[in-house]
Amino acid sequence: MIPRYTRPEMGRIWSDENRFRTWLTVELAATETLAEAGMVPVAAARAIRERADFELERIHQIEAEVRHDVIAFTTAVAEIVGEHARWFHYGLTSNDVVDTAQALLTGQASAIIADDLEILAEVLQRRAFEFKDTPMIGRTHGIHAEPITFGLKLANWYSETQRNISRFANAAEDMRVGKFSGAVGTFAHLSPELEEKMCARLGLKAAAISSQVIQRDRHAAYVATLAVIASTLDKIATEVRHLQRTEVREAEEFFSEKQKGSSAMPHKRNPVTAEQISGLARVVRSNAQAGFENVALWHERDISHSSAERVIIPDSTILVDYLLSKTANLIDTLLVYPQRMMANLESTGGLVYSGQLLLDLVEHGVSREEAYRLVQGHAMRAWKEGLNFRALVTRDKSITGRVPREQVERAFELKRQLKNVGKIFARVFPSTTRGTKVHQGKTRAHNRKKKSRGA
Repeated sequence: MIPRYTRPEMGRIWSDENRFRTWLTVELAATETLAEAGMVPVAAARAIRERADFELERIHQIEAEVRHDVIAFTTAVAEIVGEHARWFHYGLTSNDVVDTAQALLTGQASAIIADDLEILAEVLQRRAFEFKDTPMIGRTHGIHAEPITFGLKLANWYSETQRNISRFANAAEDMRVGKFSGAVGTFAHLSPELEEKMCARLGLKAAAISSQVIQRDRHAAYVATLAVIASTLDKIATEVRHLQRTEVREAEEFFSEKQKGSSAMPHKRNPVTAEQISGLARVVRSNAQAGFENVALWHERDISHSSAERVIIPDSTILVDYLLSKTANLIDTLLVYPQRMMANLESTGGLVYSGQLLLDLVEHGVSREEAYRLVQGHAMRAWKEGLNFRALVTRDKSITGRVPREQVERAFELKRQLKNVGKIFARVFPSTTRGTKVHQGKTRAHNRKKKSRGA
């Protein structure tokens, strides 16, 4: 079983303590690079490395007076560093530190989300193979269409998750850039070469060009990608909610012995986890809109984006981490009812095979228009009067007189409809063996559980 969401790592990433620690990491990388270039005394850089520290409460105290978080931070550090503090933050502007540190923080968050995506993919693959040949009715517009298998539905979600893994990797990589280009991006006090060395020291790439800030199209694309991931999870959750409806009941969320669904109705088993996933996905999507709005800033920079980003980037990464964990657990523990699936598939008396019968008539010389009229006539009667479509068709000599009865009977064969399921699976899971991937999934889930408990 995938562990319930218990990991505090994502919340810690966006804590004030970690944010300022990351700022300090950026400052030290800059100072040491400048010392190597002869722009900062080596002794001062060494002293800053050894002494630089802060007390969170002191930063907050100073910020309450100066109304500037970076100045409050540098002042608090300077109080501890002492005489060499004049070389701290040398040649930098606030956003050299803030934007570069945000790239590091986003990288920390992205590593967790990337792991979450892999775990979800592994759960989906395992259950897809489990139900690869479990027939159910496919629905379009909410109406019975043609047979599928439940494994195909899971495989479809797996394939979409693979695309999310790819697009998220690209979005996270696009965020892995820093800048030390100064107040308007002209390197008036440093140089592009120094910027590249500072970024390399931090494991980042240098933005090819920036203003006072790294351009926010990167951030918009990142949050938008999180919104796409959340939408995939919403899609999965919405399907589970539909399948759990009383009149469908082909699958449902795990319901523990002590769980209660309603304060008034003891019989209720509600899809509460799926509904939470759908609801919180809306929050992530709404955050993406704010990300788009942050792209257009005045001239070389204003701070209209800053306040929004303090909300949307931490909240979106925290929420997507949570939603991925909840969705993996939802699928891992999902209760599936193959007999109910088959009963629903057969409930319309063969109506779902009308397409194959249409093709069989065409193959035997009947025009498509006439074939459609013949088949639809029986289908509409079966709907209206609650009759068995297959029985109506096999008694109609205008059909059996043109198509051999054996072929009419074969039109209603379930295996014929599902003959290519194996080939679809081979395309979705092309170069992996089921056993290897499932084993990896269990191992990663186990490791994650140990980590979440501080093991």
